[in-house]
Amino acid sequence: MKRCKLLAMLAVLALLLGTPGAWGLPVDDDATCDISCVVDTIMEWEADAFPAIDLGTMTGQTDVLPGSAALVLYTNGDLVISADNTAAAELSEGGGDVLYTEYSLAYDGNGVGATGGSSVAWTVHGSFLNSASSVTHIAGYGAVQVTLGARASNAAGTLADSGNYSAIQTLTASWL
Repeated sequence: MKRCKLLAMLAVLALLLGTPGAWGLPVDDDATCDISCVVDTIMEWEADAFPAIDLGTMTGQTDVLPGSAALVLYTNGDLVISADNTAAAELSEGGGDVLYTEYSLAYDGNGVGATGGSSVAWTVHGSFLNSASSVTHIAGYGAVQVTLGARASNAAGTLADSGNYSAIQTLTASWL
């Protein structure tokens, strides 16, 4: 019995000694820190250039050679995309001959449920995006995949000279 009383007293003493605040020991004390960050308006392409589009080899007068490349555009606001409509965007070869050059644009979002916009149908290079294409930002969807389509053909009733044809299309994103 004495042994049980002794064990009980030792248990109570151990609890008291191990309890913060007992015997004048300080208790835990918390400190808080407010943390903040500002996110600026951001509009930037994933890379400096779209992957190159190789339309292949034209082997007949009626051939139409389509191709496309995609690039992600990061944005946290509404913007527009415009295009270069100059001769640089028309497929041409060193001798001055040109191919009928058309472009299209598509997004992986429609601007309603996810950041994006309306697709732009095939348009001849000199008129492509004369009216800039709107991209609507949807909160929580800060990236949109932009797909640039390019296609080449001979103008009606003509046949291009043989050779290597090239063009550079530049898409520019601008704030609304």
